[in-house]
Amino acid sequence: MALEAQASSRSYCIGKMPAPKKTFQVMRLRARAITRVKLSVIIPVYNGGEGLELCLKALAASVCPPDEIIVVDDTSTDASASLAAKLGATVLSLPDGPRGPARARNHGAASAQGDVLVFLDADVVVHPDTLGRIKTYLTELPEIAALFGSYDADPPAPGLVSRYKNLLHHYIHQHGRAEASTFWAGCGAIRRNVFSAVGGFDESYLSAAIEDIEFGARLRRGGYRIRLCPDIQVTHLKRWTFVSLLRADIFRRAVPWTRLILRQGDWPRDLNVDVKSRLSALSAWAALCFLVLGFGSSWAWWGLLPAITALGLLNADLYGFFWRQGGPGFAVGAVALHALYLIYSSLTFTVLAGQTWLRKLLAGL
Repeated sequence: MALEAQASSRSYCIGKMPAPKKTFQVMRLRARAITRVKLSVIIPVYNGGEGLELCLKALAASVCPPDEIIVVDDTSTDASASLAAKLGATVLSLPDGPRGPARARNHGAASAQGDVLVFLDADVVVHPDTLGRIKTYLTELPEIAALFGSYDADPPAPGLVSRYKNLLHHYIHQHGRAEASTFWAGCGAIRRNVFSAVGGFDESYLSAAIEDIEFGARLRRGGYRIRLCPDIQVTHLKRWTFVSLLRADIFRRAVPWTRLILRQGDWPRDLNVDVKSRLSALSAWAALCFLVLGFGSSWAWWGLLPAITALGLLNADLYGFFWRQGGPGFAVGAVALHALYLIYSSLTFTVLAGQTWLRKLLAGL
């Protein structure tokens, strides 16, 4: 059994095990092709703490360790830089920071030597096979310019908000379209020549926001293909509070993403902005409106049940996933947070879109 497990682990370095009919020579050629791919892992960090340590130790324990690990310290006030150096990473320190992960990733990419740039957040832990799977995909699918993975379904941070947020992200990436229209830098990889051709991340984003989404949009406009690979997984260590959840969802996601959509005039159709998500937002708003109206007029209560039913049917699989992961108590709380998310994210889009259209209307008078 031990030998079988070892062979299985090694197979991640050389791709999926070939069918028996394939010759030993073909197997050896595939293994050589995958082995020749050099990975440069780039990790931007600002006060990474214990998460950075766990991140780096997991990389060292990978079945297929990277060829280099570059930690870009964005003027941390803790010991992130010295910790990374102690654990064997190449440390690049940025002055005049913090100025966000976009600049840090670009700085790391400029120094990288690998054929493939692997971007990781400092609060994620790779699985033993994560890097091997990245190598396999980019070797066996030469038409793919970039790929990204998913959080796993076992986030260690306790509490309703942390588990909801991390599990929602996992679910969305597990059910997204393989042919992606965006990029994710929490665990994403790209061929170095493509990264250079596109121009890297937009450094006008001075904090963690949608710099990876904007980057993915430029990749797609440039004709490059991006692959969502749900089997490439990492564990997310982040602890969320209700306040940090709202701050991230509204001011670091909904606001800049809405502005990007309005500026480009191109509405994404996958992940959490697909048609089902839009219908879910309408159902959540209908439920809220009928709930509020019900306190003044009893007839409105008759509209509440259909709205809640529609929301439940549209998201039955997600809500079932919440139930399986944490039981009925967690599922009820997670469903409430999800409904709230649908309301405030769609409200943000509506307000900003209305402001944009109003300005255009006034400018034309």
